[in-house]
Amino acid sequence: MFIDDNDYKVVIGEQALRVVSQTDPLNRQNAEAEAQEEISGYLRPTFDCKTIFSATGKQRNKQIVMYCCDIALYHMASSSPQKMGMEIRKERYERAIKWLEGVSKGQIVPDLPLSIGDDGAPNGGLITFGCEPKLGNNW
Repeated sequence: MFIDDNDYKVVIGEQALRVVSQTDPLNRQNAEAEAQEEISGYLRPTFDCKTIFSATGKQRNKQIVMYCCDIALYHMASSSPQKMGMEIRKERYERAIKWLEGVSKGQIVPDLPLSIGDDGAPNGGLITFGCEPKLGNNW
């Protein structure tokens, strides 16, 4: 997977992670897959999500890793009994979504690989300006 145990240490303690994930590896895997797809939904029009999420180790974008952890933890906390620690999870989730919305609008430009089209040019996100040739009509 894109996220490993060490990545969670930045945003949650080891004991708390076990509690939130309900010590079920499948619950955690599902939450991580949901987080990746949620992030991809914002990034896909402009960035190459396959390359982003196939990166390993230090090749991964640290901010994407952190937000992926935050979103996965939010989904795990949502399914936990009594919604333990839900306030901080919700706050971090909303911050991640706000950042992703800024990226999708082009207000924030992360260092991520661009999606390349069949013609070899980057897809989406880039605005191309141009006009028709000037007409020389004299009336």
